[in-house]
Amino acid sequence: MPERALVIVPTYNERENILKLIEAVLAQSPIIDVLVVDDGSPDGTGALVDERAAVDSRVSVIHRERKLGLGTAYVAGFRWALTRDYEFVFEMDADFSHDPQHLPQFLASIADADLVLGSRYRDRKVTVVNWPIGRLMLSYFANVYARAVTGLQVFDATGGYKCFRRKVLEAIDLNDVKSNGYAFQIEMSFRAWKKGFKIVEIPIVFVDRTEGSSKMSKKIVREAVWMVWRLRWWSMTGRV
Repeated sequence: MPERALVIVPTYNERENILKLIEAVLAQSPIIDVLVVDDGSPDGTGALVDERAAVDSRVSVIHRERKLGLGTAYVAGFRWALTRDYEFVFEMDADFSHDPQHLPQFLASIADADLVLGSRYRDRKVTVVNWPIGRLMLSYFANVYARAVTGLQVFDATGGYKCFRRKVLEAIDLNDVKSNGYAFQIEMSFRAWKKGFKIVEIPIVFVDRTEGSSKMSKKIVREAVWMVWRLRWWSMTGRV
């Protein structure tokens, strides 16, 4: 049997996108399944995925009662994947900012890696479409800052399009993962790096969402600013 892959998609009010996204993801490879982690979307996103899952064994959904955050959604998805026979586990946004057509590139690259990151800034080349210049500068220099503080040598530590080998998730104690916003992406890559896993970055084109609204907030930015220093301290004291 071929090794199987799971794409985890956290959702909150993504009714306009989710079925189209599921269709596009499944079309990329017969080894890929989709798990939606829905945080009680008032617009009925979860119910819509339930209808699709009822007729397609490659689609599953976890329902959570309320909005609990990106990091905890992915951790719930990781735990779900590890109780099943998935060798590769993806993170992906629900808004098509992460193009499903990149999925075969991830699967090809993971053959010689433990964690593959989809990079918007690889080799300092920017591949972001339709972001306001302020948002782009914030994201770009947040990654410069994260590299400087943590020592994690990747160009796009805050990106959320990535693929883990199963053994990486098994090696990380998910109970120890503390961040919940975009800092979660830095923390997971940092923990994988500190455990000696091979990280590879591949270039992706990131397109700003056209449906729904961004989940970015000042709270998420503050968490990322301070989390990198916590990671550095944990590393120095042997806690990572």
